[in-house]
Amino acid sequence: MNKLIALLLLISAAGLPLSAQTTTEKTDKGWRLMVDGQPFEVKGVGFGYGDEVDNYDAYFQGLQFLGVNTIRTWGTNEHTRRLLDVAHKYGMKVMVGIWMRHGRPGMEDDDRFNYLEDTEGMEEMYANAVRTVEAYKDHPAILTWGVGNEVYLNTATDAEKEAYSRLLERICSKIKELDPDHPVTSVEAWTFGLDWWQQYVPSIDIYGLNIYGAGASLLAAELEKRGIDKPYIVTEFGVTGEWDIQEVENGVKVEPTDRQKYDAIARGYSQWIKSEPSCLGVYFFHYANGADFLSIWLFTHFKGMIRPQYWAIREAFTGQKPANYVPAIETFELPGGEGKGGDWVPVSLKVSDAENEALEISFYYNQRTGSRKRRDQVLPLNSRGNATDGFEIKLPHVDGPAKIYVAAKDTYNNVGIASTGIVVADEKARARKYLVPKATLPFYVYQDNGDMPYIPSGYMGNFEAMEVALDHTEDVHSGSTAIRISYKGRDNWYGVGFVDPPNDWGDILGGYDLSGAKTFRFWAKASMDGIKATVGFGLIDKGKPFPDSGKKSVDIVLGTKWKQYTIKIKKVDLSCIRSGLVLFSSGNGFPHEIYLDDVVFE
Repeated sequence: MNKLIALLLLISAAGLPLSAQTTTEKTDKGWRLMVDGQPFEVKGVGFGYGDEVDNYDAYFQGLQFLGVNTIRTWGTNEHTRRLLDVAHKYGMKVMVGIWMRHGRPGMEDDDRFNYLEDTEGMEEMYANAVRTVEAYKDHPAILTWGVGNEVYLNTATDAEKEAYSRLLERICSKIKELDPDHPVTSVEAWTFGLDWWQQYVPSIDIYGLNIYGAGASLLAAELEKRGIDKPYIVTEFGVTGEWDIQEVENGVKVEPTDRQKYDAIARGYSQWIKSEPSCLGVYFFHYANGADFLSIWLFTHFKGMIRPQYWAIREAFTGQKPANYVPAIETFELPGGEGKGGDWVPVSLKVSDAENEALEISFYYNQRTGSRKRRDQVLPLNSRGNATDGFEIKLPHVDGPAKIYVAAKDTYNNVGIASTGIVVADEKARARKYLVPKATLPFYVYQDNGDMPYIPSGYMGNFEAMEVALDHTEDVHSGSTAIRISYKGRDNWYGVGFVDPPNDWGDILGGYDLSGAKTFRFWAKASMDGIKATVGFGLIDKGKPFPDSGKKSVDIVLGTKWKQYTIKIKKVDLSCIRSGLVLFSSGNGFPHEIYLDDVVFE
């Protein structure tokens, strides 16, 4: 025993983490969470900065300022170990997400998965869960495992839900076997998972429930009505989401005001969450920065500016009011409710700021039609005028209802945002066949492994012998990474398509409008001379509901030195390019690698 204590002290002195234990405990007042024998109230946020490794310290310092003691992730990647290390450094716990695919495209993403037939895919999800737990179970930052997110909501039939439930139980029971020191949580929207969990997934220790707005006040009663005696965590919470909004103005759902967003968190936490005896706490959605539709509605930051949700989280967890108040937009109106694309229209605007700071006013628009990425786009609007004489905005060249935003930024970097709706008429926009985002040129399909517009999910031929790496770092053409496609076979052909949305072959609207591009350029090489390949774009045929509007490729013979290739595309219909990069090759008697870099439409 003395040797063991000495070893533990040595590890601690060396700065190495020691594992911690999390348990749930039933008391005469309800349920509570225990960490190393001490009560732990979940004061959490969803963490949206998982890829920004260099800024982890700054983000966790910000979390401490807000009174946060735990974060939630939805999955793992190459940065998870570092994230856990930094979380532990700042005394925070992590609900580590284990992603489970959805049965149909839905609110979460455009993916679809067949739980009745895809045995191989289910085995991969099981194996991923095992790998995740084995990799991180001894880390002291682990609070609980969060398996899946809103899968029942996004799965169509009862038969599929039952198949998913059986896989979920298999995974959760295995996690408990591998890691008895941390409870298992599974996450679902509202109460859509309760009956399935109760019947098929007894290994879940904590129910994770995503709920927005006043519905949180009903959760405890719903569990009691079903006779459920298990603790729960509100795993996502914020103001009422668009999916529950009924009020419509000029074809656009009316978004809650900044005041309502603040109150939902600051007051909702104490009234609907903290006071419930079976509720272990909350993860507010979402500690993140964005530039899209959802970030204005629910995130703590928009385009790097501070939203009311940020200060509301701080008041909920610490009782502290904002250090500097967000500008309040008291009036924002457009005349009539209809206009033509390109018209200038006056704005009725009244803004106040508690600190009387100078304010910077800007305008944006959004359309909730077309592909997911188009629906999410928030784009700048041209405007003219000033706060004294009034503003005018130039209506966008879109057809149909448009959501118009005004943003008021103060010198503290707070931004208040309000919105309204207007119906825009535009004949040219009306003629568009595919409502996908209009890309800004040059448009990079690949330029280092960052946020890629297309994902390599279209595997063809002898794809079992192929491996695609997006983070190859040796002898790249430019930047820090390149694409490496490895083929281990000696014969047969193979191919890969980089598509949007991933895992789709033309049944879901996606892709980008690349009209105006004149060339498709890329750099390529191989591991040996003489490797033949066909490279280009466009994969999905016209027989599908949502095909590539155009295709073009070139046959090349690769050498071991980087070489640029150019395809002229001025006459190609680029109005909806679903597959931004496609490559075909064959074994030719030997394994090989093909490398691609700086793939761009311009």
